[in-house]
Amino acid sequence: MENFPIINLEGLNGEGRKATMEKIKDACENWGFFELVSHGIPTEFLDTVERLTKEHYRQCLEQRFKELVASKGLEAVKTEVNDMDWESTFYLRHLPKSNISEVPDLEDQYRNVMKEFALKLEKLAEQLLDLLCENLGLEQGYLKKAFYGTNGPTFGTKVSNYPPCPNPELIKGLRAHTDAGGLILLFQDDKVSGLQLLKDGQWIDVPPMRHSIVINLGDQLEVTQYSE
Repeated sequence: MENFPIINLEGLNGEGRKATMEKIKDACENWGFFELVSHGIPTEFLDTVERLTKEHYRQCLEQRFKELVASKGLEAVKTEVNDMDWESTFYLRHLPKSNISEVPDLEDQYRNVMKEFALKLEKLAEQLLDLLCENLGLEQGYLKKAFYGTNGPTFGTKVSNYPPCPNPELIKGLRAHTDAGGLILLFQDDKVSGLQLLKDGQWIDVPPMRHSIVINLGDQLEVTQYSE
């Protein structure tokens, strides 16, 4: 984990810009992942997102997940389960058309906070796309335009909780996968190291850091090509 790329966006200001851009370039080329600190989203706001998300899980989702586990007999499994994830999740769509007002069980404060969170992440994602354009020698806005599509970009938030599992050696929280799309921005738990990436045949932990945002280059961005 000590080699995992951690990038301080404050380094873009002043004399450290060239070195910071080189770190971003290396992370994109050799990792496909990096972790951002000093990214501009206030730490107090991230604390609120975390608190309300955990409260919503306890109030609205925890019992449903326990009932699902019981119905499938997963508390007493003896062999590895390969056809499901140990994950309680729901999805909020923001663009091209929001569904956040239609998602049940969200208290008004949580609903409003998640709307604001989406706006802040969208702004950060656009900043990152322009930094990638700079490293690739593309005009500013090129990648944003590439992902815009006919009806505008697709952008949503997946909210996931991973409850304690009685047989963690037999059931994975989330099975190995790649992420489609352009940029994935992840605000992860800062106390439990659960996220891993496969690099050079080795599974490497993504270090949990308080108030950081993990960036994952999605499949679509990875294969995007540019020609004159």
